[in-house]
Amino acid sequence: MKNLTAGNLKSALWETLNDLKTGTIQPGQGDAIASQAREILRTTNTQLRIVAQGKRNVPTEVIDFAEK
Repeated sequence: MKNLTAGNLKSALWETLNDLKTGTIQPGQGDAIASQAREILRTTNTQLRIVAQGKRNVPTEVIDFAEK
């Protein structure tokens, strides 16, 4: 299994879009994948907001996610 990074997430979403276009996967599967991606981004955004409000350092896992 690949590490969770912004680049991998983007690749997975792009692959999902292409699979939907070619009919390789069903729309419900694409929707489920997109929902999971939105939740990952929502969680990361929430972490960044909490850090900003608390004037704390950004967690290394968030930095690693964004940079790779």
